Amino acid sequence: MNLIIDIGNTQIKCAVFQNNTLVLKRNFEFSTFISEIKKILDEFPIRYSISASVNHAEPSYIQFLNDHTNHLILDHTVELPFKNKYATPHTLGVDRIALIAAAVSQFPQKNTLVIDAGSCITYDFVNDKKEYFGGAISPGVLMRYKALHQFTAKLPFLTPLPDLPTHGNSTENAIHLGVLQGVISEIEGIVNQYNVKNCELITVLTGGDTNFLAKNLKSTIFANPNFLLEGLNSILTYKIDE
Repeated sequence: MNLIIDIGNTQIKCAVFQNNTLVLKRNFEFSTFISEIKKILDEFPIRYSISASVNHAEPSYIQFLNDHTNHLILDHTVELPFKNKYATPHTLGVDRIALIAAAVSQFPQKNTLVIDAGSCITYDFVNDKKEYFGGAISPGVLMRYKALHQFTAKLPFLTPLPDLPTHGNSTENAIHLGVLQGVISEIEGIVNQYNVKNCELITVLTGGDTNFLAKNLKSTIFANPNFLLEGLNSILTYKIDE
């Protein structure tokens, strides 16, 4: 079994895979890393593990994983199941690497656009020849709410609504409509641009805002909140099989 660890900006996401099947998924705080991983190791016969961190991973985390598993740290030097043609590979986020790995694993020989709607919204495209050139990064939903509050004198700090308001008939509704409809329109526009240039485009939506966006987008998409974890597992499996 494979242990998959995604160390994010605010929390740690962890998963256990039996081959390509997700059998466990847990989120926990940084302070409980060792104790939570111990529980998983006691529960499952883990042999291999992979960690990816968008922040700095504590050395104690890595040492613990090295001591108890065959551990792989994902970075730009790891051999990947696709051709990475990003101009500055050393600056490419490991989360984006994992998403493209998931795309080529689950949609082989397909033009695929992966949209990750989290702290930032990232757009990553891989073509049907498994060539990755990059994509785009824009502010995420919560970041847009924070920006309106922090860079103005009177606008309040709001959190996203579960549903899109019909009218901006108050300051709060105007903020909600501007942020949420703005994100929806941005995504629709970028998807349309890629559809024009790439035949039979597959679009995958993942990240923390997947559910809200999936029900409001008109484009045909595959919504998969576990896509990044699946990508990390595909990279680990690729390395094991080498």
